[in-house]
Amino acid sequence: MNADALSPEFSRWLITQAQVGARPEQLIAPLLQVGWEEEAASTAVDAVLRRFVAEQGQRQGLPPAVPVPTPFQLNGPSQIHIDGQAIHVLGSSLHPRVVLLGNVLSADECTQLIATARGRLKRSATFNAVTGANEAHQSRTSDGTYLPTACTPLVARIEQRIADLVGWPLEQAEPLQVLHYGPGAEYQPHYDYFDPDGPGAEAALRHGGQRVATLVTYLNTPLSGGATTFPDAGLEFAALQGNAVFFSYDRAHPSSRTLHAGAPVIAGEKWVLTRWFRERRFG
Repeated sequence: MNADALSPEFSRWLITQAQVGARPEQLIAPLLQVGWEEEAASTAVDAVLRRFVAEQGQRQGLPPAVPVPTPFQLNGPSQIHIDGQAIHVLGSSLHPRVVLLGNVLSADECTQLIATARGRLKRSATFNAVTGANEAHQSRTSDGTYLPTACTPLVARIEQRIADLVGWPLEQAEPLQVLHYGPGAEYQPHYDYFDPDGPGAEAALRHGGQRVATLVTYLNTPLSGGATTFPDAGLEFAALQGNAVFFSYDRAHPSSRTLHAGAPVIAGEKWVLTRWFRERRFG
């Protein structure tokens, strides 16, 4: 059975419930009760919601949707084994499409990545949509560095683990970036995609096309503060070592509801590992 087997009335109910914030397990429950297999129910619900979003986008004159990583099924497995790591799926949101993951990295891996990056840190830059240049900006007060592809065996291993986790080709991603936030440091609300209408977009898009998804992994646990927030969706995720937040955006438009921020660190420090995924091969 698939989405075509669902009645128009039930499809409308799904859309209404998703719009008011129903959880994935609530959406598929009626189908399970009438004998659907869980995977088929999840796939059908996902198809209904994606079709609705695409139709709405066309009506509103939004940019066309592009393929994005879709690694985590609605009400799917709560644990994924990759590269000897038992990664936990702790929660998710449908719109924006956000998934909270646990144990993506071990404590030892986090410590090693911090040590690798510590001596390379520079003031973080922000993409200027007008000029196409990356430059320091008061909205982003962290320090950071990119780790060259496969620069150490550990970096190569984590790059491959992340590619396997999200189901996106290894070469369609930017190099891993490590960021450090001291007390008071933050990254104010922003989108990760490049504004296609900005004068500087061409410079960014020529290196692999648009960004389509992000994975933010926490390398330590701040004493206080430093959460990742999604203001438009009312979501907040605490920074816990080894956990990660994955989110995708199939349109470079605010309708993706992926406006997000790194809240100020109140006490201690925060280290994160960021991976941005592209439409095409990066480089």
